[in-house]
Amino acid sequence: MIILRIVIYIITVAHLISIGLALIKKDFWVFRIFDYPRMQKFVILASVMIVFFIFFRNDFIWIDWLLMCLVFISLVYLAYLILPFTIVGKKMISENKDPLLKKLQIVVANVYQENKDHKKLLQLIELRKPDVLLLVETDHNWQKSLQILKQTYPYYIEVPKDNTYGMLFYSRFKILHHQIKYLVDPEIPSIEADIEFDDQTIKLFALHPTPPSPTENLYSTDRDAEILMVAKKAKHIKGPCMVIGDLNDVAWSYTTELFLKTSGLLDPRRGRGWYNTYNAKYVVFRWPLDHLFVSGHFRLVDIKVEKHIGSDHFPISMSVVLSEKDDSGKLKLTLNDEETANEKIAQPD
Repeated sequence: MIILRIVIYIITVAHLISIGLALIKKDFWVFRIFDYPRMQKFVILASVMIVFFIFFRNDFIWIDWLLMCLVFISLVYLAYLILPFTIVGKKMISENKDPLLKKLQIVVANVYQENKDHKKLLQLIELRKPDVLLLVETDHNWQKSLQILKQTYPYYIEVPKDNTYGMLFYSRFKILHHQIKYLVDPEIPSIEADIEFDDQTIKLFALHPTPPSPTENLYSTDRDAEILMVAKKAKHIKGPCMVIGDLNDVAWSYTTELFLKTSGLLDPRRGRGWYNTYNAKYVVFRWPLDHLFVSGHFRLVDIKVEKHIGSDHFPISMSVVLSEKDDSGKLKLTLNDEETANEKIAQPD
């Protein structure tokens, strides 16, 4: 039993450290990467507590009480972060499934640049028939393989890249105006477009910033700055607005919450579920990495994670309708939040 106790100690201390590191608001990847596996840490720590009380409840020493108290506090904290993305949480936007209203169907997919199974993606598109389609990690090979889409989608913006940051954007509705931006890196594009839908203009931002990791970008600085730059722009859009894409950040992170506060946009997943899109290859390591944020002009018809297309991400789809603006679900922006956002935006310079 001594070996089991030691193993539990090691697992517990390691996870407590990971939670503590995520609380430190530093941009180095070691701190930011632990924002991702909140649910995994919750399950592991809850399991540790159960096992400990089953096997050692009559043999507690002072260090056991200390560790279990820290585990309990950590579980409460993790639950606080996770619960808004369950049915227990408050919904940011309400639903409207009136069949008479015109629906806007959107699909966002990180295709994984090395994925050669283009057919699976085309089958999904044929099945869902989205009005707006955003594909990221699309190189010139993907662009060539998807030329058939132009028969159905007369409006498109193509920015193929061979560095895993290419973007292909297709729309059934007229693109009134668009710009391809390189907000923080000359090799990382984003798209800003105005789309005509239901006699209104929808401002749409499409993003795919770099993740904080030892193989991509050692710091989250660029990612955070790009996300928050777009948040600032979205805040000043009076009409319907969306921000979509693989943001390489989880829904419950500090940066994503700061994005919501700064932009005034809403997350349709809140109060409904996690909608984990990454990692499609490993069940244990999954979290919500691909996003669809909307302004208060929209009501949700449906949102779902789509089937596997051979990528390391699952596509995510959403159907919405336009309605009267309702900002009652948006998060409050404090002066401290605004100062933090400004500081993060200024850092890449």
